[in-house]
Amino acid sequence: MAEIKTKVTDANVNDFIQDFANTEQKRADSFELIKIMREETGWEPKMCGPTMIGFGTYHYESTRSSQKGDWFQVGFSPRKAAISLYVYSGGEDQKDLLKDLGKYKMGKACIYINKLSHINEEVLRKIIRSTLEFISKEYT
Repeated sequence: MAEIKTKVTDANVNDFIQDFANTEQKRADSFELIKIMREETGWEPKMCGPTMIGFGTYHYESTRSSQKGDWFQVGFSPRKAAISLYVYSGGEDQKDLLKDLGKYKMGKACIYINKLSHINEEVLRKIIRSTLEFISKEYT
């Protein structure tokens, strides 16, 4: 089995945002996302791999493959094209919440936004809490 490449590093989250986020808006949104995720999770942000910021960890074992490892519970990455939000677990309650989230695109396991102002912050907070509850029930 291949080793998972995305692991927690000691890299400085603030330095990463300053260097990696390609616009002032993305930097501001990134610092606001840190505030939101810190408030909702109670955890400090950690760099996960070279480009993702994660909060909390859990151990998973896939039921479809032999893959297993540790991953962050929620997180994001201020990528060039859009901010990737890793907050979605796919539950029915979350599908209902997405209707009120605002302007976004859906990936397989993440939500892409152009600006934080394009989405409803309270709905984002509910999605984060829902994901934390899901992980707690499924993996701990």
